[in-house]
This record gives sequence, structure tokens and C-alpha cells, in this order.
Amino acid sequence: MTTRKTFLLAGTALLLGAILAPAAFAQTSLSLDPNPTDRLHAEKNDAAAALLPADHKWAKDGTISIAIAPWAPPIATYATDATTVVGFDPDVARLVGEVLGVPVEIVPVAWADWPLGLASGKYDAVISNVGVTEERKEKFDFSTYRLGLHGFYVKADSPITAITEPKDIAGLKVITGSGTIQEKIILQWDELNQKEGLAPVEIQYYDDDAAAGLALASGRADTNFNPNSTQAYHAAQTGETKLVGTVSSGWPLPAEVGITTVKGSGLAEPFTAAINDLIDTGLYAQLLEQWNLGAEGIDVAKTNPPGLPKP
Repeated sequence: MTTRKTFLLAGTALLLGAILAPAAFAQTSLSLDPNPTDRLHAEKNDAAAALLPADHKWAKDGTISIAIAPWAPPIATYATDATTVVGFDPDVARLVGEVLGVPVEIVPVAWADWPLGLASGKYDAVISNVGVTEERKEKFDFSTYRLGLHGFYVKADSPITAITEPKDIAGLKVITGSGTIQEKIILQWDELNQKEGLAPVEIQYYDDDAAAGLALASGRADTNFNPNSTQAYHAAQTGETKLVGTVSSGWPLPAEVGITTVKGSGLAEPFTAAINDLIDTGLYAQLLEQWNLGAEGIDVAKTNPPGLPKP
């Protein structure tokens, strides 16, 4: 854990150096302060709180313990104090607790460890970019709170204004991740295009985000197609890139991210009710805006909706 945390902190430090540059934009706060002045707060919803199971055995009495992997902003990372976990997911956790009237303890974990930790009762829930799948639903319940999206980003002054369907990437030089879901989508789109006689895509792979950013800035690549959230963060902080289209991470199927709890624990319904309270009061929309994730917002939270199919 120490090695992983050191790596994350180093990455955060590099990112902070970039976002504090004079050219940084300030459309959104995107604060990595452990106690930001614009932190949102919610009122308790008695109806939602009443859904909490009276006989639930909590990981820690009187507290909802929620595991979060601090992997990257704006979803979750370490704050400037190198200890507090901040980001969209931690804010969701805290606000859900306020709606339910129960204090929340955030437990930093490695992402790969959450299934075993949750199943063994080390914590009560996981809010960490976990996509809803039919395979996971066999062991866990889900309360959806965000869309799973990949985004097409281009240079801020690029003539490309929209990428919404396969033909829009014909002949383009597209950056994506090797062996990823997003690469699979690009390959499928390219295959469809070539069947229609359209120009093939040139896929580019880079070892790090800096190299990918340089390729985009220099014109050696036309667009970067990778998870929307981290690209949205960079775009808001630097103004160097812009979003021109999003695609479901489960394309052609919709994909949603959910608060994850043990199947049958009785926690999914109150968590779903809490998210819907945040949607109804407008706090959810405000939180999306704070972290520049408006494209990933949902209209209504659902308990155990259809998930991505098994492989």
C-alpha cells in the first residue's frame, strides 16, 4: 500500500504542478484541498433513512464504511495533505451519508481488492467507479450514480466539432489504450467504416498521458479516445483540449457505474433513494459541475438495472 500511495502522490504532485501554471483555466473548482470552501452539504431525508435495515451488521458501529480507490482525479485521488481522499466519488459517499443521517468513513483501498474486502465485511459499500455487470450482480447489488463513458477529446482549436458515430473517425489518427475496452470500440468502428468503403483509422498508442498530450498538441494525432472523466479534468484545468463526443463504455449497450454493496444486504435501496434525493434537490447536478463531469450525469438512480453481459 505504501508503494502504491507514493506513486499516486507523485502523480498528483505532477498534476498539481501543471494545473497551477499561469495558463490554467478556472471554469470549475476541481479542488484537491482536503477542506474546500465550496464543499456541498445535504439535508437528511427521513424517508430514505427509514429504508436502512435495522438489523444490518455494520463494519463499524454507527458509521457507513465506504471503500474508494484513489486512482486519479476527478474520480478519486489524495488531497494536498497527502492523506484525505477527495474527488467526485468521495463527495458522493459523503453526501449519501448526510442524506441518510449516518457518518461516513472513507477507506482507501487498491481497486483490485474491493470485491474480497466487501464480501468479507471490511466495509459496507464501495464507491469507486465500479461498472454494473451481470456477472458482478451475482454477488453484489448496485445503486447507480453515474454513466460509464469514454470521451473523444481534440485540441481546443481543432476544426473537429463532433464525433458521435463510426463514420466520424474515418481517416483520423486516434489515440487510445492498448488492450482496453476503448480500443475494442475503435476497432469495431473502424471495421464498420471499412465495410462501407471509408478511410481506415490510424490507431496510436502511448506509454503515458504526457506523450499522448504532446502528440495531440503537435497535430500528430487528431483525437484522444479514453475514459472521459480524467480527460474532462485535464480539459477543465488547462483549456488545451475540448470534448467533441462521448461513447458508452459498453457500446453499443449503455453502461452505468454504481454504489456496490453485498447482495441481499438491504443497503442498495436506501443508497438508491439517497442518490435520487441528491438528484431531486439539485445537489447532484452541482457536484457534477464542480468536477466537470456533466456528460456523465444520470436522470434517475436505479437499483440493479440491466448490466453489461457476461463475456
